[in-house]
Parts: sequence; structure tokens; C-alpha cells
Amino acid sequence: MDKEQITAHVDRIKSDGYSVVENAIEPDFIDRISEDLARLERELDIKPRMNVFEGNKTTRVLNLLKYGKTFESIPVHPNILPIVEGVLDGGLLVSTLSSVAIFPGELAQPIHADDQLIPLKKPHQAIICNTMWALTDFTEENGATRIIPGSHKSERNPEFMKHYPSIPALMKKGSVLVWHGSLWHGGGANVSDQVRIGIAMNYCAGYIRQQENQQLGIPREIIRGFSPRLKELVGYGVYRGLLGMIQYRSPEQVLLKD
Repeated sequence: MDKEQITAHVDRIKSDGYSVVENAIEPDFIDRISEDLARLERELDIKPRMNVFEGNKTTRVLNLLKYGKTFESIPVHPNILPIVEGVLDGGLLVSTLSSVAIFPGELAQPIHADDQLIPLKKPHQAIICNTMWALTDFTEENGATRIIPGSHKSERNPEFMKHYPSIPALMKKGSVLVWHGSLWHGGGANVSDQVRIGIAMNYCAGYIRQQENQQLGIPREIIRGFSPRLKELVGYGVYRGLLGMIQYRSPEQVLLKD
């Protein structure tokens, strides 16, 4: 992806709160991810969380970076990471990497903003930038993410369980939805006979606490095999030369040394 395309997506996210990157991910890579997820769901016996927010017919595999090389390529994908860096900055972190499978019969997720737990006055600059990778087609019938364009500029957060008019973010398999953390959105209802499967690859600014504790949740022997950039993204770097240091050294220098 060239600089002009990256800038266009970043500008769209600033103005509308979201952008869809069509045909962003290679078909063979999407197929490998899908195969590995299917295996993990069987091996880990993944079940729905059975609550109104996470769903009664929705399954998630969390902390995917500890489950193999396939997932290590997701946070650093060259068609997506530069866009997210444009929304946040180069010191961003992986907040959480998980799968989201919405099965037939699932109800719509309550509309929410991903940054609403952070006690900052709104609107504010992006401190979270999240992405949804379409491993299947995302249609209105099978539960495509519902979004409210421009809502990232609101002075408040949505009220829990209140209905808000929204539109579906329709995507073909291999496309990626990227959005500002203040955007009002939620998973759609699945009224089809097919499963809607996506990857939630979520990022936060380097000065914000990550949703999943990457440093404690991923064994160090696995992190040692990460690329230099991925080590930074999970928190083994230092933000602007200061935040996250250990006695003026990076966590990588202290914790991953042989």
C-alpha cells in the first residue's frame, strides 16, 4: 500500500470514524488463519461467554499470539499497520488479538465505544484504533459490524442497551475494517445460516494500558521468537524513550537477554 492510499484511509477515519480496506489480506493467509482457528476452537473447547455483551452464540479465542507463527504476522501486516500508525503513532501497542465467530441466531451486540472505559472528556484524539479482519464475507444478514459514522466526534458515550440507528460495515472476505476507538459500533445480529468469522486485531497508544496483558500472557520463550517490531508492539519497547523502561533500558534488553 502506497503513502497516498494510507493517507486516504487515515483521513477517512479522522472524518468518518472508520474506513474499509478492501482486499487487504492475501487469500492464502486468510485460509491459514481460518484453519488454525478451527483447530484451536476444537482443542481449547471454546464456548460462548453467555452474556448480553459478548453473546450467547458468539465464540472468541483470546491471546492468539501465543498459539503459533500464523498469528504473529497479523499485528505487523503491511497493509494495515501503517494505517493504524497514522491514526495513533509509531509507538502504538497491541491491545488484544482474538477471533470473533458469530453463529446463526445471535442477537445484535449492544452499541458501544471501545474507549468508553477510559475516563477522558470527549471528543478526544484517538487513543485506541481497532480493526476487524473479515475471514468470511461480512453481510447484513450474517452479522456484519454495525457502525454509526461520525459518532467518534460525540461528546458522550452510548447508553448501554439503547437502540441507535446504524449501518452495516459490509466486507468481502480478506477486507479489513479500521476504526477510531471512540466510534459507536457493535456486532450485528446473525439471521443467516452461516457463521461470520473475524479477527479482532486491536491497538492502543503507547501510553494506554493494553486490554490483554501481553507481557504476562505470552510466555517469554515465545516472545523471543517474535520479530523486532512485534516485540515492540507487545510492550517490550519503550514509548518515546521513557514510558515502559526498566532502569533506562527496554524490557527486551532486561527480560529477553540470553
